[in-house]
Amino acid sequence: MSQECARKLQTSTKEKLRKLNSLRGREVQPGEFWDVVVITAVDGSQREAYELQISEKLDRKELPLGTHYKVFSDPPGSKIGNGGSTLYALQQLNDIYGKALNTMRVILIHAGGFSQRLPSASALGKIFMAVPLGDPIYQMLELKLAMYVDFPSQMKPGILVTCADDIELYSIAEEESVKFDKPGFTALAHPSPLSVGTTHGVFVLHPHEKSSYPEMENVSCLHFLHKPSIDKMRESGAVCKRKSGQFSVSDSEFVYTDSTYYIDFDTAKSLLILLKELGPLDCEIDAYGDFLQALGPKATIEYTNNTANVTKEESSLVKIRQKIFHLLKGTPLNVILLNNSKFYHIGTTSEYLLHLTEDEVLRKELGLLSSTFSARVNGNSESASGCCVMYSVLDPCCSVGAGSVVEYSRLGVGVTVGGGSIISSCWVSPGLSVPAGTFIHSLCVKHQNQTRFVTVFFGIKDNLKHSVEAPASMEELKFLGFSLVQCLSNWGMENEVLRFSGDASTCSLWNACLFPVCSSQESSFSISLEMLQAIIGGSTSPLPKDTHLMSMQECLQCKNLEEMLMLRKRLHDDITQRRVMD
Repeated sequence: MSQECARKLQTSTKEKLRKLNSLRGREVQPGEFWDVVVITAVDGSQREAYELQISEKLDRKELPLGTHYKVFSDPPGSKIGNGGSTLYALQQLNDIYGKALNTMRVILIHAGGFSQRLPSASALGKIFMAVPLGDPIYQMLELKLAMYVDFPSQMKPGILVTCADDIELYSIAEEESVKFDKPGFTALAHPSPLSVGTTHGVFVLHPHEKSSYPEMENVSCLHFLHKPSIDKMRESGAVCKRKSGQFSVSDSEFVYTDSTYYIDFDTAKSLLILLKELGPLDCEIDAYGDFLQALGPKATIEYTNNTANVTKEESSLVKIRQKIFHLLKGTPLNVILLNNSKFYHIGTTSEYLLHLTEDEVLRKELGLLSSTFSARVNGNSESASGCCVMYSVLDPCCSVGAGSVVEYSRLGVGVTVGGGSIISSCWVSPGLSVPAGTFIHSLCVKHQNQTRFVTVFFGIKDNLKHSVEAPASMEELKFLGFSLVQCLSNWGMENEVLRFSGDASTCSLWNACLFPVCSSQESSFSISLEMLQAIIGGSTSPLPKDTHLMSMQECLQCKNLEEMLMLRKRLHDDITQRRVMD
């Protein structure tokens, strides 16, 4: 990326952040901002968590006022994917607003799911993850709204569909604007290396070999590929070529990948008719792969039988895809090529650490800080550069290693945090030492009608989704790089039958009941840290007899929302008071 392109991206992003800051806490004028901001949730419990947090944000004037903020949960039963969530959200919007919806500009942010790859966001949601900038501090919700702050004024009534865990940065020429004013679907497209195209959607355009590219182009799309192989990209004519140093991707060959798209209300009404025809959904529909692959003049029905990228294949999926294809066939797919743009995904522990601590480019583009809305008594000069501290209170003489993130936590005197770790919502007693490369997160739960705490811990690279048959294959599960069976031995549990929550026929780190239920946040952290150190040090740390253990899955089912938010409120008030005193 040339220095000029980087400078433009940085300037453009700074202006978007400035614009949202000017709207926070005040009543917006008609056409100035979104009429409705919709966030989707996976179930009623998650919806309640989101609604409580939005209410607090509005009370603290952290969001633009006068906009309708809605949270819609998926219906109980089968997982329906972000495509199913889109259909149900459209239905609920139609039920609430009726004909008035035809005049509204709506942003729909998909934030459902349990965030198994970034468990610190599981209880309160990825859309409410802290981001190290802004005063008051931003969460992903504000950042998403900032990046799209120019869209409502340039958009015909309709719906913009996006996801909670990615960031799109872009710049365009001063005299231009990103407009959503065409019928059908209009998608944003970003130049990306071919390797990125294999894990995203890819647009096939008319032959696109040029000597120069403007920052923005409006084109129509022939068809859309979902997570294609590199061979498939080449066969389909999706691969573009360019001269060196022109915009945000450095490769001479590239493809245009997807992120966010707009649907006009005529098309949205067609989708509502489809939902009525389908009845209750019993399978996962992808808002990208299953909708966009039906669009464009070269779309064919073949993709409906391809279930290679489906996590759980249901018998009804192909039939539903075919109905979607026939309904949407012939609908235009317009594409806005953002040639000077960047797409960042922040959905895993590794991505989270990389983008918040190591990625100097993103730091410059967004103006990210090393410490945001935190009380660091006496300057805390021992912390390494390249760490990130947000919404936390750190006492003197703490040491936070490079590449680590500390959020929503209290660290006592002399606490040390090793490099490349995540400490989230924890109260760390004086003198404790957290090993490098570890993830530790405390949750508040309801247990036997009492408020209790559970501190979960994993290795940063542990795969919480990987499951095996229980108990025969439990040896195959790796926890902090060690066999789970070996870990049980370290804790004096080798003769006990390990409990798994939920579907006990499969076992994973997600549903393994490994973490003690404790009476306080501090004691919860301390006992879990002892267990963690026993594994890494190869020592034994037997658990007290009759200790009740929970899984991460169970913690979410028993979470005490009000208490978790109250803990954050106390932190907020404490930090605010200390800042005033400083």
